[in-house]
Amino acid sequence: MKVRTQSKKVNKAWLNDHVRDPYVQLAQKEGYRARAAYKLKEIDEALGLIKPGYLVVDLGSAPGAWSQYVRRKLAPEGAAAGVLDGQILALDILPMEPIEGVTFIQGDFHDPEVAARLEGLLAGRKVDAVVSDMAPNLSGIPASDAARVGHLVEIAVEFAQAHLKPQGALVCKVFHGSGYSQLVKLFKESFKVAKPIKPKASRDKSSETFLVGIGPKPE
Repeated sequence: MKVRTQSKKVNKAWLNDHVRDPYVQLAQKEGYRARAAYKLKEIDEALGLIKPGYLVVDLGSAPGAWSQYVRRKLAPEGAAAGVLDGQILALDILPMEPIEGVTFIQGDFHDPEVAARLEGLLAGRKVDAVVSDMAPNLSGIPASDAARVGHLVEIAVEFAQAHLKPQGALVCKVFHGSGYSQLVKLFKESFKVAKPIKPKASRDKSSETFLVGIGPKPE
């Protein structure tokens, strides 16, 4: 019973913090599906990665907040619907409610058939930006979790190197801790510019941070 009571207290505390979170309130006000939109917004505003006319691939897109942000950046006057100057291709293993102007593929990015569907939509075109909020289900075992995170980052980097334009950019979620320094090294080896960014919208208690790579180096 003590464990259950403690669990209820933790859940209630998290819920109270979540409801009071200014980014949660802002997301509700501005029509974003999750506070995560403001992480990408902050990164983009700092580095100017997403512009009208761009072709953008959103990996690990559900519930869709990053695609929503990109959609507004590609629309005249930041509209959430209507005319779109550019294209967004989104992919996630989880379902995602439709977003006007976003082409969504549901499937596992590891699956060759799913990757082939994404390749088909690209139709040989090079991509301006790849944004990846992919994260595995964490087990709580540091070494195992680091390996899972690392693998997702590696396949995102591999995809970006193969498909980005010469000055294209990759934004990738990573976590501080075991394996982090190796991922920073991977970005430095794979891109002309590599930057770690911890947006203000990332919770202070979270080990989450983001790596940005600009200008893929030849493989």
